[in-house]
Amino acid sequence: MHIKDKLAEAHRSGKPAFSFEFFPPKTAQGVQNLYERMDRMHDLGPSFIDVTWGAGGSLSHLTCEMVHVAQTVYGFETCMHLTCTDMEREKVDNALNEAYKAGCTNILALRGDPPRDMEKWQAIEGGFQYALDLVKYIKGKYGDHFDIGVAGYPEGCDDQKDADILMDHLKQKVDAGGTFIVTQMFYDVDNFLAWVDKCRAKGINVPIVPGIMPISTHAAFLRRANGMNCRIPQRWIDTLEPIKNDDAAVREVGKGLVAEMCRKIIDHGIMGLHFYTMNLAQSTKMVLEELGMISREGTPTKKALPWRQSLGLSRREEDVRPVFWKNRHKSYVARTQDWDEFPNGRWGDSRSPAFGELDAYGIGLKGSNEQNIKLWGQPETLRDVADIFVRFIENKLKSLPWSEAPVTEEAEPIKAQLIDLNRRGLLTITSQPSVNGVKSSHPVHGWGPPGGYVYQKAYLELLISPLLITELIDRIDQNQTMTFYAVNKDGDLRTNAPSDGPNAVTWGVFPGKEIVQPTIVETISFLAWKDEAFRLGSDWANCHPAGSPSRQLIGSLMNNWYLLNIVDNDFHSTHGVFDLFDGLHVENMDAPLDSSKPMVNGHSPKHIAELNGTHKKVDDKLFQEVLN
Repeated sequence: MHIKDKLAEAHRSGKPAFSFEFFPPKTAQGVQNLYERMDRMHDLGPSFIDVTWGAGGSLSHLTCEMVHVAQTVYGFETCMHLTCTDMEREKVDNALNEAYKAGCTNILALRGDPPRDMEKWQAIEGGFQYALDLVKYIKGKYGDHFDIGVAGYPEGCDDQKDADILMDHLKQKVDAGGTFIVTQMFYDVDNFLAWVDKCRAKGINVPIVPGIMPISTHAAFLRRANGMNCRIPQRWIDTLEPIKNDDAAVREVGKGLVAEMCRKIIDHGIMGLHFYTMNLAQSTKMVLEELGMISREGTPTKKALPWRQSLGLSRREEDVRPVFWKNRHKSYVARTQDWDEFPNGRWGDSRSPAFGELDAYGIGLKGSNEQNIKLWGQPETLRDVADIFVRFIENKLKSLPWSEAPVTEEAEPIKAQLIDLNRRGLLTITSQPSVNGVKSSHPVHGWGPPGGYVYQKAYLELLISPLLITELIDRIDQNQTMTFYAVNKDGDLRTNAPSDGPNAVTWGVFPGKEIVQPTIVETISFLAWKDEAFRLGSDWANCHPAGSPSRQLIGSLMNNWYLLNIVDNDFHSTHGVFDLFDGLHVENMDAPLDSSKPMVNGHSPKHIAELNGTHKKVDDKLFQEVLN
């Protein structure tokens, strides 16, 4: 979606929008840390983000990568900076093509700063002299595909202090195709508002987005202001000087000063605030809280679907996904990135998609061995493992190998039941409670356009001992509303599903639309998820030294236990899926791993015979579909 349209909607609704700027870090670890921070900041609800371009395109490859990841994986509407500095036409073409392929529809066209080894800016042969030239070129080549932003300078810029000349240049950029303006940072709000009035008098009527630099420390505040030749009101100097050595106090007082400035901007009718985050979250979040634009817990973005939507070029219309990747959306995007088309309205032929290999970047277990041992400890008994799962459900751990984010409010209606199962040695991975027609505006379960109602079936996925699987399957068979899939690491699949096709577990009914079914369970996807789930558990085991009790224990669970999912197709039922487990538990949970008993794939020979005599197996041909 174009930024000008988002800003127009904010103006129509009278609800101010905000956006964030990020820049490419210099190290691989810095990039990973930033991606994790961006993921968390998504739930604050920014209207868009932008990603800067290094002087001379020095980090251009990383800028393009970040735009792709932000659009496709994290679902941000993204604006890519593009400069003229050291950029011949071929480089510009490559950058625009990368942005186009990533699904990016917004470019901020800048002349750019000179490289650090040059005192004065100069155009490269075959390149562009001014931002105006870049605007014309993008507009001429891509038409209306890109919304083109341009820079505004309320306090002048390094090589041009004449305000009238700068205003003429800005008018030319807008007339050439610029559709919105982002300003340099400032703290003199009265000067900025006067500058906006001059723009309007000049006939510059496109949206103007003020650049806001939050205050983190006194030293950084002065350094950034002086570096941009930014005027600081004397009152701000007098207020911050006495506390300059107390960073916490500077942030607290600074948020009030910046928020006061933002209120004046909003009162002037400007409904967009662009925060220069410096790749950090705290100071920006504090200002947004002070403005009441988010709560202290964050204000989640209104969801179009129950899962975070990708904004990649070919994925914008995607509206169906398997539930298995509910807590690993980045992995799902990575494993399906080479699909030619994505489900829209229905899942389609379940045998046609090929899921990507497990060795692709971003699919395996995150973190170093040391970090994961620190997070999850060194379990030596099944009780220790179960306690890790319980602590996760109680929000005392931020992640599990199968879940990259903490448990959300959605689990609250079934939290007690989940804790009880895990304490009995039934290790839950993914779940959702039943929902019977809540409004689409519901703060926890709601999604989709206004005026609708959403529904979901109870869903439970867990790791279960092979010694309990037969009894549980017998119980499921006695309940006509339950369907299940159970599979071990070697691919021994059992199911009572009537077909290999999809079973919708979430759906919505909205005015003037067909029923939307965005979350499903089906065979091929489950087999693809099975490989990933057992791989993640094996990665966890391998965090521990070879021969250690923790490695043997977790490895044994992965080699012998079953991955099981159950759908209660009666969406009126609240806890029926949990009733199946009454009286079931793993014995001797406090005993250390005993590897001396003869087992075959985790079963006694007798148990193997019992399993093979019940329930349909998916044929080998179908199983191979997922690997092709």
